Amino acid sequence: MLKGRHLIDPMDLTVEELESVFKLADEIIENPAEYADVCKGKLLSTCFYEPSTRTRLSFEAAMLRLGGQVLGFSSAESSSAAKGESVRDTMMTIASYADICAMRHPKEGAPKVAALNSPIPVINGGDGGHQHPTQTLTDLLTIRALRGKLTDFTIGICGDLKFGRTVHSLIKALSRYDNIKFILISPEELKIPDYIREEILMKNGLEFQEIERLEDVMNELDILYMTRVQKERFFNEADYVRLKDSYILDKDKMSMAKQDMAVLHPLPRVNEISVEIDNDPRAAYFKQAKYGMYVRMALIMKLLGVEKC
Repeated sequence: MLKGRHLIDPMDLTVEELESVFKLADEIIENPAEYADVCKGKLLSTCFYEPSTRTRLSFEAAMLRLGGQVLGFSSAESSSAAKGESVRDTMMTIASYADICAMRHPKEGAPKVAALNSPIPVINGGDGGHQHPTQTLTDLLTIRALRGKLTDFTIGICGDLKFGRTVHSLIKALSRYDNIKFILISPEELKIPDYIREEILMKNGLEFQEIERLEDVMNELDILYMTRVQKERFFNEADYVRLKDSYILDKDKMSMAKQDMAVLHPLPRVNEISVEIDNDPRAAYFKQAKYGMYVRMALIMKLLGVEKC
């Protein structure tokens, strides 16, 4: 049972618990009307200290489609954080109003602090460059839907691997599945952090390689996970400008790929995937965004302990 639990890190859930969430998401996708009132009378609080489109709106859509209601804020400036209120005090207050909370914060570890001071379930909606567990659940559900399983494939992860919290969470989660090869594609300045390389990949004996040219490995990939170079994570704008166009996926590169390769992206996209790719049947990033709503519906149900009548 996941009732009353928090989700701060993708490793908070076992592989078996993840599968139970995915199976429930499958059921919701097949029969959404049967789940339209399961959260009637329940409130989700969305505490977003950073801007967000997909994550915040998919949480809100998920709760509304389950028959619940939503309250919250979409920026630190519109909350008492602007007056200096701590995450701890905000969370203790929110817990008086809501049944479950989704939090995004620019400071790594802030959702964990919230969870330590919360009697209601807290879901990490992204903390700095650290973790983004519900995006990881979205990614896993998407791969599972496209391939039928979460084993035996080669994934290329391309772009900002240093600051990309979606990348860090995904690598950690996939490390528990069998026969997955990681190809990590980035400029030298944006390579994965040492703790991911050493504590996750090397410690678990996983097959991986780090390269700089996407073209060199396109024909090897079953999944290509693109990411943007994140301006908000840079201290030096000159470095951002120099690196922001390092990798752009276009028709020429796609012509080198397998016919059944899938392109994923956590979004938002800037220019790293040309819009000409959107009509390619291998482009799965907008499907991925929709799967994000369904997996959050399933997660909310599990953490609240509600079931279909």
